[in-house]
Amino acid sequence: MKISVNKFLLVIILPVLLSSGELCAQDYIKEQYDYSKELFKSEQYFDAITELKRLLFFDKSGAYNFEANYLIAQSYKSGARLNDAVKYFTISQMYARNDSLLFQAKLEVVKCNILRHTAGQSLNLLNQLERDEHFSNMQREIIYWKGWSYMFMDMWDEASLQFGKISDNHPLKELSDKVVKDKYSVSFAKVISYILPGSGQIYTGEYLSGLMSLGWAGLFGCLSAESFVADRVFDGFINSGLFLRFHHGNIQNAEKFAVEKNKRISDKALIYVQYNYKGPKP
Repeated sequence: MKISVNKFLLVIILPVLLSSGELCAQDYIKEQYDYSKELFKSEQYFDAITELKRLLFFDKSGAYNFEANYLIAQSYKSGARLNDAVKYFTISQMYARNDSLLFQAKLEVVKCNILRHTAGQSLNLLNQLERDEHFSNMQREIIYWKGWSYMFMDMWDEASLQFGKISDNHPLKELSDKVVKDKYSVSFAKVISYILPGSGQIYTGEYLSGLMSLGWAGLFGCLSAESFVADRVFDGFINSGLFLRFHHGNIQNAEKFAVEKNKRISDKALIYVQYNYKGPKP
């Protein structure tokens, strides 16, 4: 049976050329990904995003779908565009080739939620991961990021509890315990202000404000009592109203000062963690 030269070339050489073309395409995709990684390492994040999106367009085989989307998300995160980062970390999860990569991508979404102060969402995600049997060997890491979520929610007692599950001497547990100890009790400040005007402000270290509240409330309290004793009822009601006004204001101030001081204590602790803590951070 005779085969023409043209047919011979078509059958034998064309597959070789096609496979060669595929190899070239794969080489191009790998080079593009390596180039994008270099851009990311040199902190040219938005250039890296552009190159990675170009890679996804040409990568018809989908070989780099996870890596490219994950690195796009990391670039957005490094550029402080956390909403976009969450979007691409979520997309990368669809292309995760194993449970380890899937957990890694999900955990990055948790970290982004912590950083964008939606730590309630990060806790929900961590609770889902905790219940998922595929990640049963990742419980220590889940607990660790739960502690971080509670820190950013200003729930330092809960943060201490989580870090304590890892180690009684964990540095973040010790920091959380210190914050809890240093914080003022808002309810206590209000109660003692109700009993003795100005005492709540003095409790929070606002001595001048406390003494002024005590002085004004005491003054109009005495004037009110004198007025009623002298049968000056109208004056008594006026002075009583002023007493109640200053008394109510003193309770509000005690609460405000306690809340403000507690926020400063929390913020100071988070700043300390940012610059001094050596462990993993969001």
